[in-house]
Amino acid sequence: MNKKISALLLAGVMILSLAACGSQGSASSSVDPSGETVGLTEAFAEAPILVTSGGQSADYQMVGTLMGKIGMDYKISNLATSADLGDAKTLIVVVGGSSKGLGAAGIDADGELARLEELIDGAKTAGLSVIAMHTGGEARRGDLSDKFIAPIFEKADYAIVVSAGDEDGLMSGICSGAGIPMDSIDSISKVATVLPAAFK
Repeated sequence: MNKKISALLLAGVMILSLAACGSQGSASSSVDPSGETVGLTEAFAEAPILVTSGGQSADYQMVGTLMGKIGMDYKISNLATSADLGDAKTLIVVVGGSSKGLGAAGIDADGELARLEELIDGAKTAGLSVIAMHTGGEARRGDLSDKFIAPIFEKADYAIVVSAGDEDGLMSGICSGAGIPMDSIDSISKVATVLPAAFK
């Protein structure tokens, strides 16, 4: 009997320890034993917000427009580096590769990846929350866009994805594997519905 009580007490301590460890992350999601991606369960981020592109498509501008319409406090910069973080408390990276956009920005894909790595690492060091978005659907998939997905999503605290862009499960797989909460939406306009819930 004593052995059973000891075992139960030990199990309880382990569960409490795991819960405490889990609460230290920036964003919080419940654990789904099936390995499916789980959405955000509580607000974790704070304004001001810096929005940038991850691949130089126009998607980041559309996200910014939606944020402006609902009165969110943000700045936007397609070529932001850690030097541009200023007083920001949250970094949003909207992933979507565009060869035309890269050309207009005077940067190639490798240079863009290097910029994003420096920016996200700088944001993490400074204690910012990082939100990854993929809002361009199927049109923003393919060799160019896909270069940016893993390096950004793997470092995110939370992700929002238009479901048509994740038919192959690339982004949901990254998020479920890393325990990153991810919400799937059916169109970019729904960003205005789910994004505010991430902010305290």
